[in-house]
Amino acid sequence: MPKAKRKNHGGPDGESSPYAKPAAAKAGHTIFKMDKDLGQHVLKNPGVATAIVQKANLKQSDHVLEVGPGTGNLTVLILKAAKNVTAVEMDPRMGAELAKRVQGTESQRRLKILLGDVIKTELPYFDVCISNTPYQISSPLVFKLLALPNPPRTCILMFQREFAMRLFAKPGDKLYSRLSVNAQMWAKISHIMKVGKANFNPPPKVESNVVRLEPKSPRPQISYDEWDGLLRIAFVRKNRTLRAAFLGTAAVVDMLASNYKLYCAQNDIPIDDSPLDKQESTDMDIDMGGDEEDEWAGFSDAEDELPDFFKEVQKEGKKSGVGRKKRGRVTELVREKVRKVLEDDTQLGEKRARLCEEGDFLKLLYAFNQEGIHFS
Repeated sequence: MPKAKRKNHGGPDGESSPYAKPAAAKAGHTIFKMDKDLGQHVLKNPGVATAIVQKANLKQSDHVLEVGPGTGNLTVLILKAAKNVTAVEMDPRMGAELAKRVQGTESQRRLKILLGDVIKTELPYFDVCISNTPYQISSPLVFKLLALPNPPRTCILMFQREFAMRLFAKPGDKLYSRLSVNAQMWAKISHIMKVGKANFNPPPKVESNVVRLEPKSPRPQISYDEWDGLLRIAFVRKNRTLRAAFLGTAAVVDMLASNYKLYCAQNDIPIDDSPLDKQESTDMDIDMGGDEEDEWAGFSDAEDELPDFFKEVQKEGKKSGVGRKKRGRVTELVREKVRKVLEDDTQLGEKRARLCEEGDFLKLLYAFNQEGIHFS
């Protein structure tokens, strides 16, 4: 009886060796490598995706903004419940995959993909924002949404757990920050769910939380830029007294003096900005206290980093090698106004920002504005 022919696994008949890599199969399961610098962690759990969309309480007439759609696991669910979706995606590869996913379907005409940085992109009108947020833009995204002239009805946002806890933090909590005060001033915040690492591909190093932000309607009748400007100064040194935050740094006083000059010019208020004489200038420097290094000590938390204005002043000071420049009478006047607000009008000078409530900051802003001091 003749022997059966053996299969030649590596021969010319095209059959590959059992030890060879299945290249074609591998290619079919690998779209591309995730970019960790862009915080790409695709939500892969359909149950979590469905829950997020359901919590948005979408209407058939809603225009939805989705930030960081990735390959579209959330997008396709949103399109089933809303009128249309504008998806803002930083990575062109992801944008192409999303477009391919809806190509030839009824949803294609109802999806608009914007490629670019959502923080720098001019956003169209939308009713609801849903986002599996790249962690590095969490804070800028929240502030952008809160500052919109026509804020959305609701925002369903996924954040790193620690960041989400900042949104809920109360005075005295370790995570209480400018973000906490701003978010709670402009929106009602509620927790929706925790999301574990295993629900993402690739898994992130941290746990996540989904929160709902509902901008207050009507909005508080104060200027967002004014309010945020005050908080930026107060929280840049949140563990120091408000007096130290506003009067202990020459850059802050200079900025407020510059704003005061502009306010006076716009309202035809005469001011004397002649230089101080030698004795007055010496007294002023003594009152400010500390040397140039001490002036910048304690700045910059992870959340509330040194504002751009202070960075520029600090950089210029290092370049020139010169200490405080000679100041005029307007600067002295502004210093006295700030002292009056902190010590006489509000009596908050010795209080620390991390212990102040929303009402304290409102009282401060009103008192400063009454003295002609503005923050935008």
